[in-house]
Amino acid sequence: MKALVFEGEGRISWRTVPDPALLTPQDVVVRVENVTICGTDLHILRGDVPEVRPGTVLGHEAVGEVVEAGDAVRNVRPGDRVLISCITGCGRCRFCRENRFGQCVGGGGWILGHRIDGTQAEYVRVPHADTSLHPLPGAVAGEDAVLLADIFPTAYEVGVLNGRVGPGDTVVVVGAGPIGLATVATARLYSPRRVIVVDRSPARLEAARGVGADVTVGTDEDPELLVSDLTGGLGADVAVEAVGLPATFEQCARMVRPGGRVANVGVHGEPAALHLERLWSRDVTITTGLVDTFSTPLLLEMVAAGRLPAAAALVTHRFSLQEMEEAYDIFTRAADTGALKVVLGEVPHDVLAPAG
Repeated sequence: MKALVFEGEGRISWRTVPDPALLTPQDVVVRVENVTICGTDLHILRGDVPEVRPGTVLGHEAVGEVVEAGDAVRNVRPGDRVLISCITGCGRCRFCRENRFGQCVGGGGWILGHRIDGTQAEYVRVPHADTSLHPLPGAVAGEDAVLLADIFPTAYEVGVLNGRVGPGDTVVVVGAGPIGLATVATARLYSPRRVIVVDRSPARLEAARGVGADVTVGTDEDPELLVSDLTGGLGADVAVEAVGLPATFEQCARMVRPGGRVANVGVHGEPAALHLERLWSRDVTITTGLVDTFSTPLLLEMVAAGRLPAAAALVTHRFSLQEMEEAYDIFTRAADTGALKVVLGEVPHDVLAPAG
């Protein structure tokens, strides 16, 4: 089969690799229909995730059809259309029993495209299939469903739930990439007073307004002063870091009010300063986290019901699987290309109403 292979820092190739095979009775093999590229994949390319070895097939988000299943798999069977979660859970270890699948110590966690071959391929092996796949209703399009593999659960769990967004809150989201936009959309479910989005890209700020941001501000327009003005000098109740840079984390810590919450979602490749000389007396809570994807079934229901924005609001570029390298180029140069989320795979067919 063809797959996108990490060849070392800054290098990838779309090339022929061996077909995946079942290795345990809990495995399935899925034929990939739709896949996307994540900002974490770019961190891998930049060398921020050194445990990813050259020769690894990248990718951890996909939708596809089960083509082979191990003898112990009970929840899906060949022919089923499924969402592949970015997180794999054994379902038995202490962390899985606490719904902390991202911390699984039974052979799960973030392994696809990280410790084992991932989803940016024509076929992929998925371990622990019963707890790592979600059957898809026929009404949900593949390019909508693939957004639920990572960005929506990550934004919701690590940003909104960790940040304890509640009615009447002022929420500031720093970073209007796909995760930041999904944070805006899922924060709106909790009736905050206002959602403020900070980004350097006018196009991304426009996208943020399209998914529910009340106020947008460029990084060169003194967002800290704006947040202070809008909150009577107190600061935001919740600040969500959705970039992964020291400067944006430290900015979130400056913008949050006493007793407020900083929810870090971004993937960091270098240290960030924690200014305890200013924060020690302010009762600020700082959370970090790797997504657990326990919320995926709920979010899937909400997308199917039209309660969350889907591909129409977030996907800017579409490619065939064979155009993987071009898709990476477009996504890597998002500041120039305007890319938000890119989706690769089969072209969706028109839905035809039955005659009569």
